[in-house]
Parts: sequence; structure tokens; C-alpha cells
Amino acid sequence: MPAVEISQLVKTYPVGKNKLTALDKISFDVNEGEIFGLIGPDGAGKTSLFRILTTLLIPDSGSAQVLGLDVVRDFREIRKKVGYMPGKFSLYQDLTVEENLNFFATVFGTTIKENKYLIEEIYVQIEPFKDRRAGKLSGGMKQKLALCCALIHKPSILFLDEPTTGVDTVSRKEFWEMLGRLKKQGITIMVSTPYMDEATLCERIALIQDAKIMSVDTPAQIIQQFPDPLFAIRGDQMGKLLKQLRQNPEVETCNAFGDYHHITLKDNSAGTQTRLIGQLEKENLHIKELKAITPTIEDCFIRLMPHNNQIQRS
Repeated sequence: MPAVEISQLVKTYPVGKNKLTALDKISFDVNEGEIFGLIGPDGAGKTSLFRILTTLLIPDSGSAQVLGLDVVRDFREIRKKVGYMPGKFSLYQDLTVEENLNFFATVFGTTIKENKYLIEEIYVQIEPFKDRRAGKLSGGMKQKLALCCALIHKPSILFLDEPTTGVDTVSRKEFWEMLGRLKKQGITIMVSTPYMDEATLCERIALIQDAKIMSVDTPAQIIQQFPDPLFAIRGDQMGKLLKQLRQNPEVETCNAFGDYHHITLKDNSAGTQTRLIGQLEKENLHIKELKAITPTIEDCFIRLMPHNNQIQRS
């Protein structure tokens, strides 16, 4: 049985006389014992889904089950079995680290001592600050405390909503290493993130945009399904180069990616590449490099976006 089963789930919010659709008939499963990533930008619907799965919101239609329990009918049982770390730090800022942890253990009818083995590796990093108020902790320390509080009652599944947003690179790396070790303890982990580079740290992912699921698969399979050869190009005037590439009849798609622009061509022959460079040179654009590359999850995400041709070639 999957740890999470979602079928045709819909959630809307009233906005004046209209409705904003946060989730539009989404469906997918999360396997027991896996790290599953929900990948998408802010406003895509990630938090709404997590709040439904943790029984804090009721869907408009469709169904969702967590550990075989219905999120509407069996909400009391689900709350005993899941851990939830919301995107916004939501612990008691005026309580100390130790007081927060004791409070959450008491709420779930357990003690720090009983389940300390679950959080030992994380807690040892914040224990020197156990008498400090939670509101005075750094971003990385707040993150670790929130994770300890979500784990202290020994949940079967852990929901982490954008846990690394606003956290420095080193803390992000440490956090994902911790998730790998928690998985070895048999905990199913569902994590949402806007960072495309974190997608490859998950076993399977769902790409979400504008309330819709665009793809569900392993990161490797999603990359493998990218339909065309992809090229990276750079030159002296990157802004002008981007404009010219989007207007060039040889170019199918073009997007800016850091120091390069990523492009696909209508014809992938060497002659087309040579012809493209010649056309750009005639526009007084000096091309420093044009090379074939392996797509990233971000490339795949953009490719799958609705109306992606209009977005890319506008």
C-alpha cells in the first residue's frame, strides 16, 4: 500500500467574486519508505497540498489517503502518525529550545527520553543552545529544532514544506544528509522545494506548476524524457544574444540559464549549428561557445510548462 494516495484532488480559495484554484485535479502516489519531492515555484500549490495531507485543510473534491487513512474522515488518527514541518517557522518563539521540544513531546503523549534516539544526531547540534529562546536562533538552528519537534513522537511519515528556503548552502546540504539517515530508520519523507537542484536528491519527484502536476517520475527518467538535444551558448552581449536567439528561425526554444542560454534547434545537424553562429556573427554578436549539454530538472520543468513556446519565444 502506498504511504500517500492522491486522486483528482481539487482545492480552491475565494477571491472576491471569483475563485483561485490552488490544486486542479491532481493525482499521484508516494511509496512507503521513499524520499518524494514536490518541486515547483511559490504559488504552485505545494503548501495547499501539504495542509490537506496533514488534515489542516479540507479539499473541495477528490480524495487523499495517508497511511491508508482518509484525510477528512480519519483526521484524528492521521495526526497521531504524521510529522509536519511547515514552511514558516511556527514554534513558540518565547520558549527555549528544550521547552519547545518538551511541549511537543507532551502533546503527543510521549517524552524526549523515550524517542531521543530518533533525534539524537540532530539534537546534539542544538543542545548547546537548549536554554536559548527559539526566536533568537539562527535560520539553520531553527530548522533543526523544527525537525526535532516534528520527529519527537516517532511519526511514520514526515511532511516537510520548503524546509530549506532561506537557509544557507551548508545548512541545506546538512539537512538533506539528515533526511537520508532518517529514511534508513523507515520513515517516509515527502518534501516540497522551489529549488530545482534539490530534485535530484529525491528518489521520485512530482513537478507542479499553476496547480497542476506536470510529471511524476524519478529525476533520471524525467531528464531522459527531454525530447530534443539541448545546447548551451554564450557570447559577449548576453542580453542582445537572448533577443536574437528568440527571433532566429533556426531556434526552437531559448531560455537564460546563468552564464549561458539553453537552446533547442529545429534541425540538430552540424550545418545548422554553423549556420546559426554565422547568422549571429552578422548581428555583431561574438559567440564564445556553443556546446551540447545534458538537460537539468529545470530545463525539463520549463519544457513541460503550459504555453511554454509562448513564454520562451515572447
